[in-house]
Amino acid sequence: MTDLSAFIAGLPKVELHVHHVGSAMPRIVAELAARHEGRTRVPADPEALAAYFEFRDFAHFVEIYLSVVDLIRDPEDVRLLTFEVARELARQQVRYAELTVTPYSHVHRGIPAPAFCEAIEDARRAAETELGISLRWCFDIPGEAGLPAAEQTLRIALDERPDGLVSFGLGGPEVGVPRPQFKPYFDQARAAGLRSVPHAGETTGPGTIWDALRELGAERIGHGISAAQDPALLEHLAERQIPMEVCPTSNVRTRAVGSIEEHPLPRLVEAGLLVTVNSDDPPMFGTTLNDEYAVAARLLDLDAAGLAGLARNAVTASFLAPPERDKLTAEIDAYLAAHRS
Repeated sequence: MTDLSAFIAGLPKVELHVHHVGSAMPRIVAELAARHEGRTRVPADPEALAAYFEFRDFAHFVEIYLSVVDLIRDPEDVRLLTFEVARELARQQVRYAELTVTPYSHVHRGIPAPAFCEAIEDARRAAETELGISLRWCFDIPGEAGLPAAEQTLRIALDERPDGLVSFGLGGPEVGVPRPQFKPYFDQARAAGLRSVPHAGETTGPGTIWDALRELGAERIGHGISAAQDPALLEHLAERQIPMEVCPTSNVRTRAVGSIEEHPLPRLVEAGLLVTVNSDDPPMFGTTLNDEYAVAARLLDLDAAGLAGLARNAVTASFLAPPERDKLTAEIDAYLAAHRS
C-alpha cells in the first residue's frame, strides 16, 4: 500500500462531493472559534476539535456542523474559509472541485447575499491564479430548513448567479425531508441552466433516490449508497450511467454504514455504476480525498490503473466543458504512463 499511497498522492484528481464549511481545516475552525470566543461552543483548540467531531449519529453530525456554520460571521470569514479549502485540495493534487455551498445558512445569519457571493468568487479567482485549482459551486438547499430555505437558495442562485455556479443541490437530513416537495425549485434552477445534484439514499432507502431522479431530475446522486438494496434501481443507474458521489468514510462516521468493511461501494461497482469517490466533510470525518482513494483501493482491490480509472470517472461525471475534461483525462493518463515506465 505504501507504493499505492505515493501514487495516490501525486494522482491528478477531481472532487465532486465536498462541503464548503465541512472542509474547514481544524486550524481555520480554531482560528474562527478564537475570533468569536464567548459566542460559540466550538473549541478554539485544534486538538480538542477531534473529540468535538465525534458524531453519535447523523442528527448529531448536523447539530455540530451547524455550530461550525455559526462561526462564519462576515465576508472576510467566508473568503478565508474558501481560499483555505482550495489550498488543502490543491495540496492533494485536486485540479478541479465542485464545492457544495449553502448560501442560505450564511445569508440567514446576516451576511448579505451579494457580499457572500463576492467573497467566494474572490477566493475562487485567487485560488485559480495562486494555487492552480479551478473551483465551481453547487448551491444547495439545507433540507432541514424547509421550503423557505429552498426559495431563498433559488433566489440567491438566480439573482446573484456568480460565475462559478454550475449546479443546484439538496443536503441536510434525508429522514423526514421528502425530495418531491423541492421539485418546483429544481425545475426553475434547471430551466435556468443549473445542473441537478441532490443528496439521496444515504440515510434513507432507495425510494429517496428514485424521487431524486423522477422529481428533481438528478444528473448525479450525492451518496446514493442505498441503491445497492434495489436491483431495478441499480440497473437503471447503470444503463444511464448516472454518476454516484460516494463518500465511504463519511458514511461510517455518520453511522449510515456500520463499518468500512460493510460499505456497499463494491456492490455499486460490480453493478456497473459510474462511481466517483469523494471526501464530503473531510476534517470533520478525519479524512482527505487521498485517504478516500486509499479506502477505495482496499475495498475494490485496485492497483494504480484502477485508481487512475476512478480519477477518470470523476472527470467524466464533472460539469467541466469537454476541452477541459479531455485535458484533465490526458493528464491522468500521462501520470499513469509515467508511473508504469
